Amino acid sequence: MLTVNKIIPQGRGLAGALLKRAPAVELDWDTRQKSRFDATDSAGRVLGVFLPRGSVVRGGDVLVAEDGSLVRVGAAAQPVLVVRAAAPFELMRAAYHLGNRHVALELRHEHLKLEPDHVLAEMLRRMGLDVAEAHEPFEPEGGAYAADGHGHQHAHGHTHEGCGHDHATGGCGHDHGHEHHHAKAAAPAHAAACGHDHGHDHGSGCGHDHGHDHGPAHAPAAGHGHAHGGCGGHGGCGGHGGCGGGHHGHR
Repeated sequence: MLTVNKIIPQGRGLAGALLKRAPAVELDWDTRQKSRFDATDSAGRVLGVFLPRGSVVRGGDVLVAEDGSLVRVGAAAQPVLVVRAAAPFELMRAAYHLGNRHVALELRHEHLKLEPDHVLAEMLRRMGLDVAEAHEPFEPEGGAYAADGHGHQHAHGHTHEGCGHDHATGGCGHDHGHEHHHAKAAAPAHAAACGHDHGHDHGSGCGHDHGHDHGPAHAPAAGHGHAHGGCGGHGGCGGHGGCGGGHHGHR
């Protein structure tokens, strides 16, 4: 089996002569919307396709195998419903109602195309549209939020200093990882008699790594030192029961 893990949308940047010599493979929509599948190309090679999660393969795309060889992708003919209307507005109205049902839909100036569904076909006929069965390639509309308009989702990693968040976004969603380690309770324990030895370790993004060693009393003249980096407010960090705020050094 030949492993494939790269896709070139519409073969962009590749010489026409090179593409013409490349083996081809025809895939239906059910296969092309998957990022993991097996196929056999026109040269008889068995392909194990492992694309980035969320990838969609379109007719005209080019797959790149692990040995550097290319495979042209064609959209295979499959059963579909072709929807036509007497006026453009009626077709637009049909697209609206199908979109409300999250139906994969191919949009054309003169018709719509969707996978066979007798319930939807009946709904469209009741709306006065012409619905016919056909055996044709199917290329439904891609997601509007895809960065390249090709139906691919891209992962972005962002690290925000001073925030302590590591955001990984694929498409629209955010996955936030927060890690804060608190030794006991943060600041409420600072009463008038501040004889506490406490340490706070917040994840590297928060900007604090400070330990406090308070003597028997919190006299401002004692010169207490707290190093608070980048948080600005830390559950009472600005005033430790008479310790004073800002930067002060304890001895």
